[in-house]
This record gives sequence, C-alpha cells and structure tokens, in this order.
Amino acid sequence: MDIGEQIKSLRLKQNIDRATLALRAGCSVSALKNLENGSGSTLHTLIAVVRALGRGDWLRNVAPMATISPLNMLKTGQTRQRARPSIK
Repeated sequence: MDIGEQIKSLRLKQNIDRATLALRAGCSVSALKNLENGSGSTLHTLIAVVRALGRGDWLRNVAPMATISPLNMLKTGQTRQRARPSIK
C-alpha cells in the first residue's frame, strides 16, 4: 500500500470527505485527489494533508536521520579558504 492509499484509507476511517480535508490542509480538492490516486503531488501538499489528518508522526519516517551533526562540524573547525579585505 503506497502513501496515497494510506492517506485515503485514514481519511475514510476518520469519516472525512475530500472537500473538508482539503480545506483543513489548505490545498485544493484536486491536489488531494492527485495525492490519493498517486498521480503526482507536491511535498507541501503531502505534509499539509498528513498534518491535517493528525498523523505528523508519519513525517519522521520520510526524512533520513542526519549522520553528521551541524554542531559537530562547528567543533571540528574548518580552515578558511579566503580572507576578506579589511575595511578602512
């Protein structure tokens, strides 16, 4: 079952029609229909619909975990490649 089918199944389980969910998500009904049918959608629409269904926890599974922490990169200290001219 792909994500569009899962979203449609959850919408029907919660007894929400497409127009209501589209309104809650801030997208058009056709954008929601395209997402559910797997015929193309934007990431923005996907995130908005998932949040409107109350399933923001699904989004944690979409993005991979960062292997390099930005804070660790700062601690390693990169050497500068160029210098800025001094302003006098």
